[in-house]
Amino acid sequence: MMWDYGYGYGHPMMWGGGGVIGVVFSIFWVVLLILAIVWAIRFLRRSRGRHWPLSESALDILRERYARGEIDTAEYEERKKTLEK
Repeated sequence: MMWDYGYGYGHPMMWGGGGVIGVVFSIFWVVLLILAIVWAIRFLRRSRGRHWPLSESALDILRERYARGEIDTAEYEERKKTLEK
């Protein structure tokens, strides 16, 4: 018969035996690896943002200085007007 090993159709296990299951599991592991890499990249980007925040705006710094009492109300208002232009 032509279903013997290697007669033009490949190994019979490829057409419904362990070969198909092996291919499915191989694809599964490749997809799982890709998803893990994507998740790791996103996690690192988010965690980096938490540990190294972007610089604060000048207006935020001005508000903090005013709240700590480093500058008085007149100076705060003057600098705020300048920053909001």
